[in-house]
Amino acid sequence: MGLSRASVGHGALDGPKAIEKGCIALAGNPNVGKSTLFNAITKAGAEAANYPFCTIEPNVGVVDVPDKRLSVLGEMVKAKKIVPAAMRFVDIAGLVKGASKGEGLGNKFLAHIREVDAVAQVVRCFEDGNITHVEGSIDPLRDIEIINTELCLADMESVEKRQERLVKLLKTGDKKVPIEKAVLDKVLAGLSEALPARRLGLTEDELEFLKELHLLTMKPVLYVANVSEEEVADASANPHVQAVVKYAAGEGAEVITVSAKMESEIAELPDEEAQEFLAMAGLEEAGLDRLIKAGFKLLGLMTYITAGEIEVRAWTIVRGTKAPQAAGKIHTDFERGFIRAEIVSYNDLVECGSKAAARDKGLVRLEGKEYVMQDGDVVLFRLNV
Repeated sequence: MGLSRASVGHGALDGPKAIEKGCIALAGNPNVGKSTLFNAITKAGAEAANYPFCTIEPNVGVVDVPDKRLSVLGEMVKAKKIVPAAMRFVDIAGLVKGASKGEGLGNKFLAHIREVDAVAQVVRCFEDGNITHVEGSIDPLRDIEIINTELCLADMESVEKRQERLVKLLKTGDKKVPIEKAVLDKVLAGLSEALPARRLGLTEDELEFLKELHLLTMKPVLYVANVSEEEVADASANPHVQAVVKYAAGEGAEVITVSAKMESEIAELPDEEAQEFLAMAGLEEAGLDRLIKAGFKLLGLMTYITAGEIEVRAWTIVRGTKAPQAAGKIHTDFERGFIRAEIVSYNDLVECGSKAAARDKGLVRLEGKEYVMQDGDVVLFRLNV
């Protein structure tokens, strides 16, 4: 499965690291499988129990991003070491009705959501009388609505405070103030109907006015449908999953279907046995691998690769990053001394079998400072340092 735990701990999420490695929260109601998934992802042993608020302080785990390309290149160049990209998952306390008013562990939940870059909302899509649900029944859309309502209420408070300040600024004659007020009015109207800001179809210009507010409902989201072991190979017939997929489509969000229980069992197996387990279950890929890759994509991240005898390494960059800034991920001096990037795409390199063969076919190219990096670029930077 390619999962390994670099580190795990408790407490606040420091900003720079969250941005550098990517930080995504596993969120949802109590007892939907968040901590079980987190345990499986990180193999960290975070406590998972059948009662609300088992998770109080957030558990933070750094995981490898599965990438089969690295092992292929490692074999090709006979690398001594392979270093995958990494991202962070955070298991935070379950949220219940009234969280925005401090119910349950609402204040902690909202504070922790503010610190992450994106949210993977876990929703329970299976029946099990032995596992209690805080609302007494299984209804993933209701659970999603509970989360959205509480986040919308928290955002309404932020918007209303900003509106109060705008009233004073209207007297200055600044032409941007009325425009911003109109945007805030539009957002507030949506939030009051429990519509997350990301579902309001806001334009780029409108979004610009909201940046400083850091609205919780603007964070990118994917949905994790937690199903039974029996359904995981083909959960498309599950009416709960169907409902979640339909809802997610309304905001262009992805839905990942997993069985948290099965994933926790697979995570305890050696890689070879894990693959056999997956094959027996009719699965080509572990649900957790799909979740990690979907989370990486949700964060707007991608990787370029450096490959040599010493190591093959995936470097994490934000989509749209230009070559000099990508070089700076290796060392700040590389950005300052950037001259050219010698690039071949992963697919071309593998098809040719070697960089020399790719060069002979004219597939190795030199790119300058304005080149926008592409996922899977295999790079050698030319520098003047």
